[in-house]
Amino acid sequence: MADNKFMISPKPTIPLSLSLLSLSLFLLPLLASPHPTPTPWPLQFHSILFMNNTKGNLQVVDLWYDWPNRRNFNIIQNQLGKKLYDLEWGNGTSYYYTLDENKECKTRLFPVGILRPNWLDGANYVGEVYRDGFLCNVWEKVDFITYYEDVATKRPVSWAFYTGMVAHVMTFEVGKVLDDPNWQAPVYCFEDTNHQNKPILESTVAFPTDHRSLMRDVAPGIPMVI
Repeated sequence: MADNKFMISPKPTIPLSLSLLSLSLFLLPLLASPHPTPTPWPLQFHSILFMNNTKGNLQVVDLWYDWPNRRNFNIIQNQLGKKLYDLEWGNGTSYYYTLDENKECKTRLFPVGILRPNWLDGANYVGEVYRDGFLCNVWEKVDFITYYEDVATKRPVSWAFYTGMVAHVMTFEVGKVLDDPNWQAPVYCFEDTNHQNKPILESTVAFPTDHRSLMRDVAPGIPMVI
């Protein structure tokens, strides 16, 4: 008869196997899941932006984005300074003007239209970070912009241009549209009055080139045209 004192009973392995299986089922989706992608902009929205740059110039921007009509409008209030209007059309035409007694206006032509709603496609995912108190997914686009999107709501929270200009999104109203009459540039933008262009171009906040017109002329190679 064999001496049973040398026999070792195997330990039960079923619970351990089940634990490993459960762990693998939990980890595999995480390992297989791709990086998050930026949420496309709504076709139409209204947003209030607080802008700052490395020189400490402060602005509040009233932004109206209207992709179906291929137009974008930035109404820019400089701190204790001029209120400037940046009206952009999808055909590449932009009007920069004031509505005060000086009647300043500058017209510029760009080789691109306004940004597409999916203009962030192909951006490089950086990770998660807290920005302005919100947990955000972060992307970088061709060394031009760093974009922060709220993880919970998918709304934009902030973006930073390579120039040092930083936008903080204060409000974001999806579907809000500015009435058509407000999209008309003043008549003096169409008159031959080149002497009126000089004050805007010599603005102390370098408007509009300091923030690259916010929505166009942003960087070579970004597809924005219709």
